[in-house]
Amino acid sequence: MRIALAQINTTVGDIRSNEAKILRQIGCARDMQADIVTFPELAISGYPPEDLLLRPCFLRDNRSAISGIIRESAGITVIIGFPDATDGHVYNAAALINHAQWIDSYHKMELPNYGVFDEKRYFSSGEAALFFDIRGFRFMVTICEDIWITDGRVERSAMENHANVVLNISSSPFYAGKLGVRQHILSRFAKKTGAFVSYTNLVGGQDELVFDGGSMVVSPGGEILANAKRFEEELLIFDMKMDLSPDHMSSPLTSDHEKRYYMLPADISRDLRLVLSVEKSEIGEMDEIYEALVLGTRDYVNKNGFESVVIGLSGGIDSALTTAVAVDALGNENVIAVTMPSGYTSAETLADSVLVAENLQVSLLYIPIKGIYAAYCEILKETFGKGDPGIEYENIQARIRGNVLMALSNRFGWLVLTTGNKSEMAVGYCTLYGDMAGGFAVIKDLPKTTVYEMAHYMNHKKEREIIPKSILVRPPTAELRPDQKDEDLLPPYPLLDPILRAYVEKDQSPDEIMESGFDMEIVNKVVYMVDKTEHKRRQAPPGIKITPRAFGKDRRIPITNHYSHG
Repeated sequence: MRIALAQINTTVGDIRSNEAKILRQIGCARDMQADIVTFPELAISGYPPEDLLLRPCFLRDNRSAISGIIRESAGITVIIGFPDATDGHVYNAAALINHAQWIDSYHKMELPNYGVFDEKRYFSSGEAALFFDIRGFRFMVTICEDIWITDGRVERSAMENHANVVLNISSSPFYAGKLGVRQHILSRFAKKTGAFVSYTNLVGGQDELVFDGGSMVVSPGGEILANAKRFEEELLIFDMKMDLSPDHMSSPLTSDHEKRYYMLPADISRDLRLVLSVEKSEIGEMDEIYEALVLGTRDYVNKNGFESVVIGLSGGIDSALTTAVAVDALGNENVIAVTMPSGYTSAETLADSVLVAENLQVSLLYIPIKGIYAAYCEILKETFGKGDPGIEYENIQARIRGNVLMALSNRFGWLVLTTGNKSEMAVGYCTLYGDMAGGFAVIKDLPKTTVYEMAHYMNHKKEREIIPKSILVRPPTAELRPDQKDEDLLPPYPLLDPILRAYVEKDQSPDEIMESGFDMEIVNKVVYMVDKTEHKRRQAPPGIKITPRAFGKDRRIPITNHYSHG
């Protein structure tokens, strides 16, 4: 039995383009002599369609696209995800199409409603499992979360009805280390049910989410037999061979769970003499994070109709890494850097801005802000009155720079990429309408320590000094006042980041964090800074999810919040 796993990059709401891509992959799978081709969860609508699902016309257009796919599906069986509006409900569904006939639709039974998932807001839960037989192989159709639930309805139904192959279509978003989680889940399910698992995952960027693909086939013993590439489209072809027992050649056994079952015809003219070479591929943690940043940036820019981006290049590590990612995502001809020195900008950081631009071969605009800053100070002098200058003077500089970048964006249609990292966003070490001003935050979910790791990785990957050593060793600074260092206000990042990880990603209380050996005064300071700056994060541009719990959809804390940790 030859199965094709169509790992495609769809665009939410672009139903016609998604349909055209699906039809091309059906043709390729048929040319490769595949019996079955599977597509990701909600492939027709794109994932996640969110409140588009509340529009009746959107649901009708998805149904219409299914009709077009049916007409072009002769000679092959197709499993494809779409939103199914029927009987007054909307379901996360998989259409079963066989030889240009719509056989049935499976409705997802287990709806995730945690983290970035809101499926119970939109979908009703399905009640019936779906099985079909071809050439004595018994297939079960499932969708994503269905096989993540231990001892759930789907798992029990697969066991009781002797499924040979569980076809799982998925749109599972990336975070660093997520592939290992998926492999464990699929392996456990395969061993528990005694079935092969064919797992087809989405690839591509959608707002703050990146889908990394990594579609795979797992044996009943839990071994990964084949896997698709990560972060790119691929049609993975796999030949499935097994000895079929008499139990597997008959109708499904009776069980306590509702189900639907079909015996489907096979294409007896199919020639399976084509020999396939299946390779398994793996990449490391820094590789997968970088590929996610590149893919997420490319798709956000391109799918939203932009061609070029503009970045404030300060001579620091965050803007240098953001520029490097943008170049790999879009090409150096589509990246414009702007250096905006003030009276506090050192000769060293200014020189490093020029060097980074040269290393990456991007255009560099020089727009000093010293005169604009002086004008602001003069205008506000009487209103501010006497007293030493405070943070308001620092933020004026950041807002001037944000204003300059947005003016360039308006003039030339460039998308502004912001350069703040997760550590800064967590504690509010950023300026509203200043360095936070822009359309997309590339490294928004990268802790500062990971930013440094990624910079070293970049230089190693490119086999040359993309990010200068002087940037890597210089103490981080915003350069908004004389001799300023980040550590004037913040704990050192190697100390700050583990505390943030415990509080933000693991929801540990200050007492629990202190039990891990952290100083009480530092922990309380960090927690206070995180809590009081929720209003800033709510106004930040979207950025690529890299960690298990990113700011935004993953973590939803009220802005007005008087809860005390005790």
